[in-house]
Amino acid sequence: MNSQEKALARKLFRLKIHESKGQAFEDLFTSIMNYAEADFQAITPWGNIGDRKNDGYIKSKGIFFQVYAPKEIFKSYPKVIEKLNNDFSGLMEHWSPVNEYYFVINDTYHGVNPECEKAIQVIKKDYGLKDAGFKTAKDLENLLFSLDDDQILTIIGFPDPSIIQLDYSVLSEIIKHLMGLSLPRKPDSNIIYPDWDKKIIFNDLGSLEAKYLNDGSNQIGSLDEYLINQSNFFADEVKNKIREVYLDNSDQYSGSKLFWQMVDLISTRTEACYQAATIVLMAKYFDTCDIFEEPI
Repeated sequence: MNSQEKALARKLFRLKIHESKGQAFEDLFTSIMNYAEADFQAITPWGNIGDRKNDGYIKSKGIFFQVYAPKEIFKSYPKVIEKLNNDFSGLMEHWSPVNEYYFVINDTYHGVNPECEKAIQVIKKDYGLKDAGFKTAKDLENLLFSLDDDQILTIIGFPDPSIIQLDYSVLSEIIKHLMGLSLPRKPDSNIIYPDWDKKIIFNDLGSLEAKYLNDGSNQIGSLDEYLINQSNFFADEVKNKIREVYLDNSDQYSGSKLFWQMVDLISTRTEACYQAATIVLMAKYFDTCDIFEEPI
């Protein structure tokens, strides 16, 4: 798959994630694991004995999975912890050896509550497991994109080629997310680049552009929090697209003109809210030296 096809495949997979609850999510997980792990065995509930608290396992490695897709992830963490503990206790009664244990949850790309993470680490320690943790939507997406193209299409469905018009879709998605954030009451990120101001001067950016970048840097932490719950493909593609815009225009433009050329191309719309979200993205990759030149 090329970049555009992967972006479309990702959108189709995200749609499946958001629509999959209960058995549908377990079926999605199973379809990925059947391709990803040759020794994976799904366990189907059978009569009145159920599945013995095991939704699937890799027998040769002693790795067990329990799958859960709550209707409302933000309000369900007490129930998640309760189910986690009960299911693991039931698992230990019927299966052995258990070397690793993973609770696969449909977090719809929001991440896992810290109390849930603490609970599964207690299980890991108390039972001397080699590893234990949560597998979330981003982990399934990463696993999906490790498969062959035909396997990916079998899982997500075959898209209509006529709708593959997604050159900057990952940027549109993340800009939309940034537009939905509230303004921070205090900076949520510390600039790690040691010569931020020197870099602004070195690249001949004006005081207005410097102000916009400084304002955008206040939301880098929120941007990073969003990216950490997305797949590796998405995070890499965002960075690559931003750098691509920079490289494509840095020969023809420089300084403030290059800054605004990038804003216009990335935001695609001239409303202030789109441009402000775009500048947050630019501030992040300005900070990491993926765009604009590092001072000599």
